[in-house]
Amino acid sequence: MKWASCVSTQETIEACVEETVASVTQQLAGRDADLTVIFVSPHFRTQYRAIPQLLRDRMPVGMLLGCSGGGIIGGGREIEQKPAFSLTAAHLPGVDLQTIQTDTMNLPDPDTAPSVWHEWLGVDPTTNPSFIVLADPFSFRAEEFLAGMDFAYARSAKVGGLASGAQAQGGNALYLGDKIYNEGLIGVALSGNIQLDTIVAQGCRPIGQPMSITKCDQYQLLEVDGQPPLEKLEEMVDTLSEDDRKLLRTSLFLGIEMNPMKEDPGQGDFLIRNLMGVDQETGSLSIGAPLREGQLVQFHLRDKVMSSEDLKVMLSRYQNKDGWREAKGALLFSCLGRGEHLYGQPNHDSDMFKTKMGNIPLGGFFCNGEIGPVGQTTFLHGYTSSFGIFRPA
Repeated sequence: MKWASCVSTQETIEACVEETVASVTQQLAGRDADLTVIFVSPHFRTQYRAIPQLLRDRMPVGMLLGCSGGGIIGGGREIEQKPAFSLTAAHLPGVDLQTIQTDTMNLPDPDTAPSVWHEWLGVDPTTNPSFIVLADPFSFRAEEFLAGMDFAYARSAKVGGLASGAQAQGGNALYLGDKIYNEGLIGVALSGNIQLDTIVAQGCRPIGQPMSITKCDQYQLLEVDGQPPLEKLEEMVDTLSEDDRKLLRTSLFLGIEMNPMKEDPGQGDFLIRNLMGVDQETGSLSIGAPLREGQLVQFHLRDKVMSSEDLKVMLSRYQNKDGWREAKGALLFSCLGRGEHLYGQPNHDSDMFKTKMGNIPLGGFFCNGEIGPVGQTTFLHGYTSSFGIFRPA
């Protein structure tokens, strides 16, 4: 297995393709690409359709996958607010690749058997596939699709992101093979001699203590530990630093425990969701996720310091797993709200990845939503960096 990645900021798409192909070809050192992943900024939108042929004229691409992005990542560099094109290619001996494409508007019934999903998607679960998924944010039924994928392929890793750079449906480009789509979902299932590991850094730090939901109604959090959640929050304020109290006004989130079997859940074990509203009379909160009684929840805060620390924690946790040193390539799906906008400096997440993991070829883009697991469940996130790390099985 061999991966290679490069990003170009040349003024024309032809020059970008020339530069990235030359670099990637040199990195692959005579090996043909079995998988080629591309990301292109909207500065080249009038030439979106020319890109596959420009690539095929210059290199064997194998299976082509990619999309448009409001920010582009390649060769471990993050390019924002300027023309950019990234090319990441992989030589994958012993790996089977299968394409996926659907409009996600006509999904199988949620109460159907897993076999119906297997037939609908056309991917055999016995091959133990892993999935890279790219989708158009204006025409993707994210929650239903990801829930169905977890149901049908419970043991499979899934990572990806929503295309960005367009302001309306039809403006994004999704590349799959020789075709370009402007809606729905595309992806690739990988099986055989490949392992997909995931890291999801949600950019938050827990405050206070975990609390048990004692009363809720779907998205409405009514009681935690027998009290209205607003009361618990007010009690906590006095224990916080002045900086945290300031963040409380603008950057407060709720973390929802995803693994009830874990005795002492900590940072990274909670699914981070927005607080959608407050009922001052009852002290209840509206949460951007369905709730159930008995779940543990914990308030979280987010800023650039916490986001940086969270990524460091998640990368360090990954380094405690067996096999991480065998990683050969990676894809980063990062939120448009991260990058220079959050950190005030370029390449923050990519540089930290390099510091922790070494010179692993890293491509990706800044997304309108990031796909990755928390616990054993796959979610669509915001403000998150979701990494897919590839190594031989």
